[in-house]
Amino acid sequence: MPRTTALSDIRNIGIIAHVDAGKTTTTERILYYTGRKHTIIDIHDTKDLKTSTTTDYLEQEQKRGITIQSAAVSAFWRDKKINLIDTPGHVDFTIEVNRSLRVLDGAVVVFDGVAGVEPQSETNWRLADNYGVPRICYVNKMDRSGANFLRCVDMIKKRLGARPLPVQIPIGSEENFKGMVDLVEMKALVWDSDDKDAQWQSLEVTPDLADKLHITTPSDRKLLDDVFKYRTELVDTCLELDDEAMEAYLTHGTAPSGDVLRRALRKGTLHSAFTVVLCGSSYKNKGVQQVLDAVVDYMPAPTDVASIKTVDADGEPIGERKCSDDEPFSALAFKVINDAYGALTFIRVYSGVLSKGASVQNSTRGKREKIGRMVEMFAKEANPVEEARAGDIIALVSLADTETGDTLCDAANPVVLERMRFPDPVISVSVKSKLKAEQEKFGTALGKMVRADPSLHLETDRETGQTILRGMGELHLEVTLDRMRTEFGVEGIMGEPQVAYRETFTKKLTEQYIHKKQTGGSGQFAEVWITFEPLARSAGFEFVDETVGGSVPREFVPSVEKGLKIQKEDGVLAHYPTVDFRATLIDGSFHDVDSNALTFEIAAKACFREAIRKAGPILLEPVMKVETVTPGDYLGDVIGDINRRRGAILDQLERGTNIAVVANVPLSEMFGYIGQLRGMTSGRASYTMEFSHYEPVPRNVADEVIAEVAKAKAAAVG
Repeated sequence: MPRTTALSDIRNIGIIAHVDAGKTTTTERILYYTGRKHTIIDIHDTKDLKTSTTTDYLEQEQKRGITIQSAAVSAFWRDKKINLIDTPGHVDFTIEVNRSLRVLDGAVVVFDGVAGVEPQSETNWRLADNYGVPRICYVNKMDRSGANFLRCVDMIKKRLGARPLPVQIPIGSEENFKGMVDLVEMKALVWDSDDKDAQWQSLEVTPDLADKLHITTPSDRKLLDDVFKYRTELVDTCLELDDEAMEAYLTHGTAPSGDVLRRALRKGTLHSAFTVVLCGSSYKNKGVQQVLDAVVDYMPAPTDVASIKTVDADGEPIGERKCSDDEPFSALAFKVINDAYGALTFIRVYSGVLSKGASVQNSTRGKREKIGRMVEMFAKEANPVEEARAGDIIALVSLADTETGDTLCDAANPVVLERMRFPDPVISVSVKSKLKAEQEKFGTALGKMVRADPSLHLETDRETGQTILRGMGELHLEVTLDRMRTEFGVEGIMGEPQVAYRETFTKKLTEQYIHKKQTGGSGQFAEVWITFEPLARSAGFEFVDETVGGSVPREFVPSVEKGLKIQKEDGVLAHYPTVDFRATLIDGSFHDVDSNALTFEIAAKACFREAIRKAGPILLEPVMKVETVTPGDYLGDVIGDINRRRGAILDQLERGTNIAVVANVPLSEMFGYIGQLRGMTSGRASYTMEFSHYEPVPRNVADEVIAEVAKAKAAAVG
């Protein structure tokens, strides 16, 4: 079956933004204007659960009016195929943005024209930097009260460290927003109404444009007065990237054509030399078609981005796979969801061709997978396909062993593709089935949810036997349990949220331990000398072998490391995992008959227990970066409350007509914050938070935490 869409005509892009910047609204318009939908559903119409937008189809998304799960759709615009992923904007679901950006070639970053760059905008921007994803910016909501295009552009520059390059400037703002000036073609695009089918007029840009269009607000008029300044800035920036056009301009005064400028803008976008900035109002149906044009003109095709790296067992790059149908098959599984069709594994095909019925290798796990049904997803609709080629994003139905981040490849040409990096959970709750008879069904459903979401961790408390679910925030855990109800028909009960504390030590010391047991017959013997030393925060655990002369036989060294890895999960202060230290095996001894792998594992565990008690152990707590946006009237109350929560104020920023207070606050102090905040600001303030770092717990607080853990353990044992 021949290729139906040329690789150069594919655009794999994501829409990313802070919560409530208008991603889903923009996606709805994109689907309407590309002819994939014949109606538009707005988010505020979905709260009654009677209807839903295309990409926010989960009950939990409709109720809350936010995106929780990234959804894939595809459409055609100007004969180019656009595979689009609408991602969540809430910090608890950053994992969805993370794994989507890993497989996308470009991104449209949507900003609220009033609030500008918000906390999750920064997080998403950093993720895109990590994966080297080219971006264009779209300043949305220019019709809202307080919208300010230039302030938003300035925030992109200062807060994101980017080089924004406007290719449009707005004509009017707030209720007077009429359209935009296209600086590439130097045409004023003016809409005659807010209707979804409204046409725009294309007018010449003249010095009296503001008067012609009845723009009266001074700041809006100033923007239009400076239109030729912005055009000059655009031309100068583009000419930096096109020597031929630069020479024609300098020698003959030939102004570059629209096509020349678009070529330079595409080149600059692909190399992240600058970031193109557009503007509009998706809700008022102005500017979305121009965003689609920008995606086609400036966003990369799969062949325009660097080839995917292949890695060795340690994750070090060792080669690459070119994006071509002629290369051996390779794909990355970037998302698993539980669906009416069974488990759906989303893959991005990086090279080769995958046909229905093929047998492929999961090179990450060393397993074979038989490819049954293959589908192209349009949000929740699954459309069967017979094959997938390089550059395609599809879903495979009911794979047995493939999880997020795994590589699927041709068994005759095995490779492992670069894996994804996932954040560690910071909050945990105990969970159990509401009905005792459904405990097994509940456990199976929970296992499927964790398999689908790598930012969820599941474990069993060794002493109490409770099932502990760890996640990125209260909303994340709450939504997980609610989705189990709607997707698997099983209800759960959640305990009080618990903070994921850690333990570490503050002194360097060397400890010796001899494990000796003689009970008739062959005995047990192992001796280890281990130096323990603290490392910097977030360094994790390192093991180093510095033994010489075979004092500890080679084959037993991994057992020492294994023993330390097991024992460090059970700290001495309050049984929390021990982190940020290096353990160096410097010496030891063995017995020809009585030593084996198990004896060295036991010796390492005991050595760790003895050492950590003497090494000044301390408790660490997760500290969150919190941004509270409040009207100025309540600023004093908000700051006072943050101080009472052991918070450290870092900054105060303007957010339209409001003020954003940025602070570092311990997670343990943030439970129930939203209720308190709404109460003291008459419901007018909001906040976002994301994990920042771990830091030592003050002594008095640590004593309370340790006492509480001991009390809970005693109650559980009793």
